[in-house]
Amino acid sequence: MDAHDIILRPVVTEKSMDLMDDKKYTFDVLVSATKTQVRNAVEEVFDVKVKNVNIMNVRGKDKRVGRYTGKTARRRKAIVTLTEDSNSIKIFNDNESKEK
Repeated sequence: MDAHDIILRPVVTEKSMDLMDDKKYTFDVLVSATKTQVRNAVEEVFDVKVKNVNIMNVRGKDKRVGRYTGKTARRRKAIVTLTEDSNSIKIFNDNESKEK
């Protein structure tokens, strides 16, 4: 399994953006991924040193359209803490400085 297959997408919420100041980054990861696999994937993809990995399973929510009901997909969320001497992860490009 490739490192890019394990990390699906960054989670961009108000809370996760506040955690970035403490060098904690939140990612949606593969449902079958373990903490060790997430640690190795983040270190390989972003070239950083990982201190700690916390993983939580998020259940699918019940959704309804008219009389039809269904569920959203379940997912797995990982909060990765980097070491103090590690570089930070750039999730967004700095396009604002290039604007006229």
